[in-house]
Parts: sequence; C-alpha cells; structure tokens
Amino acid sequence: MTEGPPTIFSPARREARIVRARSLQQAPKAADWLAQSLIEDMLDRIDFMRLEPRRALAVGIGAERLGASLEVQGARVVVTDPLALNHEQPWPTGDFDLIASLGTLATVNDLPGALIHLRNALRPGGIAMASMIGAGSFPRLRTAMFAADGERPAARLHPTVDAQAGAALLQRAGFSQQVSDSWTLHLRYGSLDALVADLRAQGLNSALTDTAPPLTRDGLGRAHAVFLDGADKDGKVIETVEVLTLTGWRN
Repeated sequence: MTEGPPTIFSPARREARIVRARSLQQAPKAADWLAQSLIEDMLDRIDFMRLEPRRALAVGIGAERLGASLEVQGARVVVTDPLALNHEQPWPTGDFDLIASLGTLATVNDLPGALIHLRNALRPGGIAMASMIGAGSFPRLRTAMFAADGERPAARLHPTVDAQAGAALLQRAGFSQQVSDSWTLHLRYGSLDALVADLRAQGLNSALTDTAPPLTRDGLGRAHAVFLDGADKDGKVIETVEVLTLTGWRN
C-alpha cells in the first residue's frame, strides 16, 4: 500500500487561523503588510510579463483586491475563498489562463499534489503563480524560540521551501517551464509580542498538527531578550520575511 504524505499541518488549525485573522483584520490599523506586498509583487510580475489574462482565478491573502485590479485590466476573475478550496483535491474547471495563489500553499501536506491540481486547472498555455512564506523567513523569531526551549526545542514554526526546492517541485508537477525565485521584506519591531500579534492578524500563526508545549515563564523571558538582542537606538530590531514565488507554464 502506498503511503500518503506526512500530516504535518492540521486542516482544522489552518482554517481556524484564517477565521481568526479575518476577525482581527476588523481592528483599526491591523497588520496587512503581507497582503499588500503579495498583491503589489503579483501585479508587477503580470505587468513585466505583459500578461493579459482573459480568465483568471485568484485565491488567498488579498485575493479580492488582486481580482479587482485584474478586472480593471479586462480579465474575468473568479475569486475563491481559501476556506472553500481544498488544495489537495482537484481545483475548479481547467479553463484559466492565469491562476494566482497568494500565501495558500505553504501549509498543505501534499505540496507536489497541490501544484499538480493547480496546473490541471489551467488551460494550455496558461500560467500559475504561487507566492508563499519561504525558507529564509523569521530568523530572529526562530532564534528566540530555540533560546526559549533550551536543549529540547519544540516544533513551533513551520517547515518551509527554498527556491531550489521550489523549481524541482514545479518540474515534478509537470509544468513545461518553471521559475522559482524569492524576495524579502524587512520589518522593524520593538518587541516579540508585536511580531506575534502581526502574525496572528494575518493568519501566519501555527497550523502544525502537533501542538508545542506552552513556554515556561523563564523560557518566554529568554525569548524576549534574544529577540531584541542588538536593538537599535530606538529599541527596535529588523525581522526578515522571505517570500518564495513559483511560476509555472502549462503546455
């Protein structure tokens, strides 16, 4: 019997964090830097490639805003709620000449399978672009969590994909051409709590199947201290978010 992919992420936890993020987004000045950055980058890529999609599908963080921009350019756009789309099952009808996935593929258990479903939803000659949190993300947060746990680190942050692995995944999924590249966001924070609040507000908190044990008071103190190590004169540090973008063409 062929075994399926390991269950690293919990679909229930993934859905719960989306629901909570939507609620938190109603607060004044809620963090929205990821959606804004993904939308701007996706539109820049579409413009650079001189794409003029007739029928497009947009799903994920900021999909409604991206869809509205594409409609202004003359495309017929289907905006799909990520809660209504099982990424590990076949996607809607395969007649899209552009599919834009914004931050939705980083927490699927069968990423190769999800990319195959995405490719199959394209019409011949269609292009898929998928952006997700990449391997170089949150180095300061990772260091802080290791310091908090000491000699027995728990799994608190998601495993991620780098650009080299992304290209191999696109090829494995059957795309005729593959481009995998990454870019970075640099964010300033004055506390670990502020970063964690921003992650929750954007649905970037843990969706792991295995729940890590709560941090002890001493561990949390170590995490706060390590996170702010080397802070500037304003008491802030730079945290890095790497965004991996996979672009694939279907024959």
